[in-house]
Amino acid sequence: MALSSPRRTPLSDQVIAQLRAQITSGEWPVGSRIPTEASLVEQLGVARNTVREAVRALAHNGLLDIRQGSGTYVLATSELAGVMHRRFADADQAQVAELRITLETSAAGLAATRRTDRDLALLDATLARREEAWQSGDAEDFVQADAAFHQAVVAAAHNDVLAALYADLGEVTRAHLRHDVGPELIAERYLGHDEILDAIRAGDSQRASVEAGRAIGACAPTDS
Repeated sequence: MALSSPRRTPLSDQVIAQLRAQITSGEWPVGSRIPTEASLVEQLGVARNTVREAVRALAHNGLLDIRQGSGTYVLATSELAGVMHRRFADADQAQVAELRITLETSAAGLAATRRTDRDLALLDATLARREEAWQSGDAEDFVQADAAFHQAVVAAAHNDVLAALYADLGEVTRAHLRHDVGPELIAERYLGHDEILDAIRAGDSQRASVEAGRAIGACAPTDS
């Protein structure tokens, strides 16, 4: 989606709308760094203060995260997702795991009976990306790839309400994944998700639910 120069006032509202569109459309994915302030000024053809005001407004709404010395990053795809992130930033991770189990086991069960060939192709692609991310050794890359696979499972359930709710909880679930994975990838804690996909492909709703539940928290270190 190409950025275009705003033509009507108030400029700040139009810039906010355009930047929000870049985020909600996926042009700027969650976790990505948006163009610099100077670049946005050039692309939009507006004053630096107007761009700064728009970015701050979207940060206030929870869509962007301004990191001094690093840049501005996409935090969520909607205002509600931003609210969810702030509301549950300090949530008990065991309770987040229970929430994920509730949502993801149901989604996997539904996906096994509703998945299409297109869904299976996306699941194959996201699972392969997850494996590549693990092999790369980059913990954050793996978190993002793992989250994408689980999102694809939810999408395959073909329940718009469930998909929207899960998407709005995206940063909450990614924070839980980061908690489980830790700062570095440990081979002994790895668990593949082939069983989830195999069950969905086979149309086995019960097994898909069981495997989805088993996968949650599998990377978490156990107390010695």
